Amino acid sequence: MKRRSFLASSLRAGLFGAYALNGTALSGSAASRSSTRSIPWSNWSGGQGCQPAGRIDVSGEEELVRYLKTSSGPIRPIGTGHSFSPLVPTDGHLVVIDQLEGIIDYDSESLQTTIGAGSRLGDLGAQLEAIGQGMINLPDIDRQTLAGATATGTHGTGLSLQCLSAYITELRLITASGEVMDIDASDGDLFDAARVNVGALGVVSRIRMQNRAAYRLKKREWVAPTEDILANFDELAAGHRHFEIFPLVYSDYSLVLSIDEVDQTDAEVEETLIEGEDIALSDLRELGTNPTPQERLTRNNAVAMNTQATESVDVSHKILTNVRNSRFNEMEYSVPIEAGAECVREILKTIYDQAIDVAFPLEYRYVSGDDPWLSMAHGAEPHATISIHRTASQDYRPYFDIIEPIFWKYGGRPHWGKLHNLTHKELIQLYPRFRDFMEIREALDPTGRMLNPHLRTLFDAR
Repeated sequence: MKRRSFLASSLRAGLFGAYALNGTALSGSAASRSSTRSIPWSNWSGGQGCQPAGRIDVSGEEELVRYLKTSSGPIRPIGTGHSFSPLVPTDGHLVVIDQLEGIIDYDSESLQTTIGAGSRLGDLGAQLEAIGQGMINLPDIDRQTLAGATATGTHGTGLSLQCLSAYITELRLITASGEVMDIDASDGDLFDAARVNVGALGVVSRIRMQNRAAYRLKKREWVAPTEDILANFDELAAGHRHFEIFPLVYSDYSLVLSIDEVDQTDAEVEETLIEGEDIALSDLRELGTNPTPQERLTRNNAVAMNTQATESVDVSHKILTNVRNSRFNEMEYSVPIEAGAECVREILKTIYDQAIDVAFPLEYRYVSGDDPWLSMAHGAEPHATISIHRTASQDYRPYFDIIEPIFWKYGGRPHWGKLHNLTHKELIQLYPRFRDFMEIREALDPTGRMLNPHLRTLFDAR
């Protein structure tokens, strides 16, 4: 390794495990073709799996409607399998929507675009750029399908920016019985239920998104004392289009990330790395077999203090999203914004006090309130979101089971695509319209064909 900033090498590789430079997801489908054979399925992290009765790879909406009308038994739609929670596992059939992809039509005046629901976010950036558009926001990972990301309430970062589902202006839902429903704001409650639907209302085949004119962003990353940033987080979040931190465990420091819009004429700036100490990745591990929390703290602080800032400028979709090359499992909750900093402090203290063997940092950011009923930021007020991670090769349960009650203590709502242990009893208290969603779900799918064991637990369905 060359003498370079630790931010560009050991810090990202050693502490983030998977936090990498910008890139896009691989194109094309990794799913099998339609098959009546039982082919094992597992999600991206390997943490969820099942032995379905078969897979149905639909080539278009007509084929999907025909299949739903002429078949019976449980089904679950699948995208890229990037959800960590057990949304997919079923002993019924999996419906693969990979071929429902790409731009179907667009309007250059309204900047709205209809997109196949199976499109990967990582493929859409360049396609939208070619027609002069860009998505208003994106999550930091771009491997999901548009349907999967919106169905789970996936969001990006930004005090004034809502989850992806809030930018849906219309969607086509094909119910379990094969009924085709084009749903928009004129449908009222159904629209707000369908935009974050966890795949429980039917199969979404196309989505119309409100976009904006293509734009460029400037990203800056640096390391700063965690307490200094938390003390000024509201002001910093309000002062940048995107602002978030990755608090380092066993450290007094965080990696800080700000992103702001720049003029289209600004030249592209390659990531600038300032020379630093030659610290090998292995140094993070050479603390003995069982390093104490204080030993970890001393070493990680020394590493963080030698980190230099980086800056880069590019088109929006290349700045907002990242490729995570190492697989992991994740838990994420949103909490009221006034409780966010204290929740972060308690998680970091718990990790230290209980000497939990984890290197992944937390992720802490703000998102705007929104309207979809099952959005984790549903409501008028912005929310803080906090994520914890565990390398896929390690058992996440002991760590997550210790931390999850802290989220509950602060009134946390779970991200549907991330791991959690809540049931309908708790969810009804956290989401004002949860009972209403359950009623719409039952009306659209009275036999529960779209459900699996996990969703039956969430919706108390027999």
